[in-house]
Amino acid sequence: MHPTYRCACQGIDVHAHIVPAEFPRYLGARVPREWPSMREAHACHRHVVIDEKIYRTVSDLCWDTQKRLADMDTQNVAIQAISPMPELLSYWMEAPDALPLLHYLNDTIAQMADASAGRMVGLGAVPLQNVDMAIRELERLMATPGFAGVEIGSNINGAPIGAAQFDAFFEAAAALGAAVFVHALRPAGKERLVGPAQLVQALAFPTDVGLAAASAITSSLIIRYPNLRIAFSHGGGTLASLLPRLEQASRVFAPVRETLQQSAREQARGLWYDSLVFDPATLRHLVESFGDTRIMLGTDYPFAFRERDPVGGVEALGLDAAAAERLIYRNAREFLGIRNGG
Repeated sequence: MHPTYRCACQGIDVHAHIVPAEFPRYLGARVPREWPSMREAHACHRHVVIDEKIYRTVSDLCWDTQKRLADMDTQNVAIQAISPMPELLSYWMEAPDALPLLHYLNDTIAQMADASAGRMVGLGAVPLQNVDMAIRELERLMATPGFAGVEIGSNINGAPIGAAQFDAFFEAAAALGAAVFVHALRPAGKERLVGPAQLVQALAFPTDVGLAAASAITSSLIIRYPNLRIAFSHGGGTLASLLPRLEQASRVFAPVRETLQQSAREQARGLWYDSLVFDPATLRHLVESFGDTRIMLGTDYPFAFRERDPVGGVEALGLDAAAAERLIYRNAREFLGIRNGG
């Protein structure tokens, strides 16, 4: 192990969310049940209301660019990739109903990126419940200053991201040079948890992200689209633990071996991951499993369940200087397509 390395540079956080200060009125004939609204809470907080229930109470850090920039300075973060709170991706609405909301979210992200003087880049939202519409919105985003790509859910109304129905979208993302960030959303197995609702974030999110990443491997997604840059939140969830089982299954079961066009471990090292695992030993295991060229800082800012010292977490691993810098900012520059600077 190398002596503790202190990076003189600032980090790039690929996992940070926004919620707009207000939501637009629905202009159609019948308001979708899931259309979000804001309700005043306390001090600088507001309630996000979905389906007539408070989904989450959020602070103005979700929309106040200047306050975010001040926080980034205290966290030693130079750049945030900002994406919508995942529940706002709204796959469960009819796509024509969801699209005006997604336009509003994407326009909000563009405004925040513009006001940040280059310190925020956008990962927008697209209506993946309709792939053709999603591609059109992706094309619009990639022609809009401030966007590096999109955030998508770990499943789309229960369909895995590796399903053939999404191939055209990933082909378009690869062709456009769009980064794709996969975030847990309405995870499988949440009904099996015993305890408060917050356990969904703590326990079910990593499971769904791991299954999403596994579906990308078993569908040979990056073999078919080698220019695709796709990253998985929460350290890839359970994927690092699933890999040995998948490798063994390919040795034991002929159908699994025939499905994998390349070893699961090799494919996993072609995907990208954030560092949001809250544990140095687990993060070190991710580096050992996936290599040090595919892991990037992630915080889940500005929500309460977040990493507050992402750069320090990497420095504590005792990596050599070059590897630490890759995790702190160089890998994220490549993932997001940031060309300027060191």
